[in-house]
Amino acid sequence: MTPEPLSPTSTDDTALSPPPGCPAHGVGPGGLRRLYGPEAEDLGAVYEKLRAEHGAVAPALLHEDVPIWVVLGLSENIHMVRTPSQFSRDTRLWTPLRDGTVKPDHPLMPHIAWEPITCHTEGDEHLRLRGAVNGAISTIDHRSIRRHINRVTQDLVNKFSEDGRADLVAQFSEHLPMAVMCEILGMPDEYNDRIVHSARDMLKGTDTAIASNAYIMDVLTRLTARRRAEPREDFTSHLINHPARLDDKEIGQHLRVVLIVAYESTANLLANVLREVLTNPGFRAQLNGGQMTVPQAVEQSLWDEPPFSTILGYFAKQDTELGGQHIRKGDGLLLGIAPGNVDPRVRPDLKANMQGNRSHLAFSGGPHECPGQDIGRAIADVGVDALLARLPDVQLECEEHELRWRASISNQHLVELPVKFAPKPRQDVTAWSAHSVPSQRLSNGQVSTPQSQTAAPEPTAAATAATPEPAPRPGVFRRLQRWWRGN
Repeated sequence: MTPEPLSPTSTDDTALSPPPGCPAHGVGPGGLRRLYGPEAEDLGAVYEKLRAEHGAVAPALLHEDVPIWVVLGLSENIHMVRTPSQFSRDTRLWTPLRDGTVKPDHPLMPHIAWEPITCHTEGDEHLRLRGAVNGAISTIDHRSIRRHINRVTQDLVNKFSEDGRADLVAQFSEHLPMAVMCEILGMPDEYNDRIVHSARDMLKGTDTAIASNAYIMDVLTRLTARRRAEPREDFTSHLINHPARLDDKEIGQHLRVVLIVAYESTANLLANVLREVLTNPGFRAQLNGGQMTVPQAVEQSLWDEPPFSTILGYFAKQDTELGGQHIRKGDGLLLGIAPGNVDPRVRPDLKANMQGNRSHLAFSGGPHECPGQDIGRAIADVGVDALLARLPDVQLECEEHELRWRASISNQHLVELPVKFAPKPRQDVTAWSAHSVPSQRLSNGQVSTPQSQTAAPEPTAAATAATPEPAPRPGVFRRLQRWWRGN
């Protein structure tokens, strides 16, 4: 997509913008829709307008009116991520970056700036870096991590269980993933309020974001030095000692990507699942009645509200065609996770049950598919199940329409989730460890949900439906037995 010369316009430049309510508001040069500014606060609605106007692949404008293609169709997104001969994640190929249209201070530069990490490389270099990351992930003891997830969940709930109210974003979903990732990386002592705040702050583009990023990198640099001197059985040590022999900069950048991406995506996933439980009576009834397991609820959420709505970006290595559009060499494309997941050609009825279907885009796909997706699933599965077992009467403490989100082009983050419940006594955290849901680690490092002694294919939603249990909700041990047996 080669546009006419553009005059950069920031999100605050109202002098050049039409007044609110004007049909042209939110439309930039060439009549292209903007993915930023007041009219883009509901990007889901913008994507549907683009789909109606252009089909599965649509032209649009990023911040400062930089042209971009938005891939809206599920099959088109899958083709793009699975065809590295045509599309690359190397941002240095992007024409607006090469010709100076995108300046160093562009608001999306943290997403655009090239780094020597697996996300931005291809070919032999990608295989080297990705091999090191995959190798380190394959050493994770998933049974132990699931027990740790359960212990941290119980500890977090203990901090507010006697109060009878809590904010499940600030007090739970923003803390559980960070505590687990600090354990996996081998720095459990670094888990505290400051690292949680810094990880959240560095993604907001605030005045303190650079300082927050510096703090995170200082933590990871010190961790790298410690593990080079004294290796242990943790992700960082295995990444350092992998035969790929990553240097310190590569180690630090990959630790940063693993920590921040895993944290942000899982914090959003936890909040989204809990919000659905609290606001959708039918959804909660299926959980309480045994007609849906927590892992199935998580998978449904990955379809409906993926933790990342888009990823910037993919870049055309040659002139090609996608979704009926002519894509020129050097054009940039947004991986449309959220719009792809609601592609009407795949989901004509958005209320249809998708619990047994993992063909969503939530974890991308192809060579750059998220290598740690099963850890994210485990945090959500165990964390949500354990919290609901401790607080079976938890209810939303505000009206659903009062909930607020902080939106960006990459995701939509729930600001708070206030809840109330009958005050509960603190529990002995060690006593809950035995009840954590186990998992089976396969030879390739992937996680499978426990199954019965007889091997069977992964059950579909219809196959796992069961007769609802009478109230009250079964205890965690009974539900564990049902899940283990496949009921």
